Amino acid sequence: MRVIFAGTPEFAQAALAQLQAAGHDIVLVLTQPDRPAGRGMKLQASPVKQHALAHGMPVAQPRSLRLDGKYPEDAAAAQQALLAARADVMVVVAYGLILPQWVLDVPPRGCLNIHASLLPRWRGAAPIHRAIEAGDTHTGVAIMQMDAGLDTGDTLLVESLPISPTDTTGSLHDKLADLGGRMVVQALAQLDSLVPVPQPTEGICYAHKIEKREAAIDWTQSAETIVRRVLAFNPFPGAAAVLHGETLKVWAATVSDVPLPVNAVCGSIVAVAQEYIAVAAMKSIVNIQQVQRPGGKRLAVADFLRGCDVQPGMVFESSADVPEAR
Repeated sequence: MRVIFAGTPEFAQAALAQLQAAGHDIVLVLTQPDRPAGRGMKLQASPVKQHALAHGMPVAQPRSLRLDGKYPEDAAAAQQALLAARADVMVVVAYGLILPQWVLDVPPRGCLNIHASLLPRWRGAAPIHRAIEAGDTHTGVAIMQMDAGLDTGDTLLVESLPISPTDTTGSLHDKLADLGGRMVVQALAQLDSLVPVPQPTEGICYAHKIEKREAAIDWTQSAETIVRRVLAFNPFPGAAAVLHGETLKVWAATVSDVPLPVNAVCGSIVAVAQEYIAVAAMKSIVNIQQVQRPGGKRLAVADFLRGCDVQPGMVFESSADVPEAR
């Protein structure tokens, strides 16, 4: 088919590569404008743009698609490009812009979206993070026929995937990106025979965008909740804890099976071993296993302790009052 592809991050790039490998003609790629990134804050092309340029695909980067919006000249140029592409179908994956109705109406076979959840659960921007944070045991990918709503369209294909107890957002992202690419290729091959299925009206929830402020570990939560958030925020934004004024990123942690000492204060270090730093949470203990100091590398606790004096009784700081853990 002649395909317009709209996407921006690595998750979308994986689908673009699989569509290309399947022999589809990518006649236009839409992606977000280049953004400052890295320590030097130099403009950097999105993973989708990098792949498209490397394979000779035409690229457009409108700041908006709203003809009556802030950048009408961008939207008008995009409209001309979309119409000139004469595509059969449009595939949208984590693009980052809302598609107005005129875009949805351009391709005669419609717009297909790859969404990394079992819709209608976790509609929205961060379905992988939120599934892990919530403790879901399964997630998956839905291929959806897009409409004007936010992830509300009929589903064409749905496939479930288990979430491992050790899955981070990074590891689950890679599994779902591969699955989504394979499923959209399957959907295009079977487009004439697929039956659109309306989403259930029950079980709807939204995966709101991850904010950096969510990184701070709240030691008044249970160990299970804290560990899920450590997994969910790896690799972004990274769970953070402050010890002696230094902000440490916590990249790996588990729930301890050791009982919490009586009267232990939330955030206090109750034990230090070669493999972990045990920290009191609400009615439970978190064993920190991998940390990172500012400007440093991720380190196993054994390596971290060689350069940092950590002792039982020290307390991770909090801006809020810290209650007793029991």
